[in-house]
Amino acid sequence: MTVWPRLAQARTGGLAVLVLVIALLPLALTNNFYYEVAIQVGLNAIVCVGLNLLIGYAGQISLGHAGFYALSAYTSAILTSRFGWPPGAALVVAIGSAGLVAYVVGRPILRLKGHYLAMATLGLGIIISIVIATEDRITGGPDGMAVPPLALLGFPLAGERVWYWVVGVMLVVAVWLALNLIDSPVGRALRALHGSEVAAQVAGVDPRRYKVMAFVISAVFAAVAGSLTAHYAGFITPAKATFLHSIELVTMVVLGGMASTFGAVVGAAVLTTMPQVLTALKDYEMMVFGAVLMLTMIFLPRGLVPTIGAAFARWRK
Repeated sequence: MTVWPRLAQARTGGLAVLVLVIALLPLALTNNFYYEVAIQVGLNAIVCVGLNLLIGYAGQISLGHAGFYALSAYTSAILTSRFGWPPGAALVVAIGSAGLVAYVVGRPILRLKGHYLAMATLGLGIIISIVIATEDRITGGPDGMAVPPLALLGFPLAGERVWYWVVGVMLVVAVWLALNLIDSPVGRALRALHGSEVAAQVAGVDPRRYKVMAFVISAVFAAVAGSLTAHYAGFITPAKATFLHSIELVTMVVLGGMASTFGAVVGAAVLTTMPQVLTALKDYEMMVFGAVLMLTMIFLPRGLVPTIGAAFARWRK
């Protein structure tokens, strides 16, 4: 009698379902292209899980998270290809650098609210994108640059099938960390901030501290995905730092359902795979893509996972 309630909880049952899907999905992946799409889903989902902590729980918008994604990717690329660093050490330094930048920048800009905060984060992303595109002597400019492969215990990680399991494990770890953070005192403080900063402050929550904390954590999640992307692809370009990429990430979070960790994963899966499915429509691909997003947000305004979860709860009653 005690097994079912535990499995029904997000931390146990939901995580178990995610592990099961990752473990069984290779049975349906018949070639390297499908593996590549699955890897991209996992990488985007890692970013969205972190971004959901900032947007869905702390209630702070960010339109520049692609900047942290690209900053970490280029840091890994530069340290390994220009300075000969071991890829593993470069990855750790790249993630730490993105977190440090997020902390330094987040302290002043998170004093802003609403569209002022959105514009500030947008400006941050644009600055990072411009620097990457113009400093061609270091970053390769618009042409991009090559990135050495990542190695584990001295063995290079190569091939879509190997990278599928690497990204799958990292996604499970990211979701597990996010679920535990949400259920901790930090998570309760973030939810209080989302409800009312004044009420949270009266209850003893320091709004500035927790907003900066959420911003840094979400940037670190994006940095992990960025560095992994660079080493997996073996090549990186400024396209990953564009404003459009930031908007795609926010859309994934909103579509899946804000304040839903598994919603962020589902949103990333849907928006990453949908363009591949709609390629058969050729000239009408983007029109149908936009219509699907519009209809989803009209009829499922809370997002896919919260709406489906509420409907399932009503059905059980």
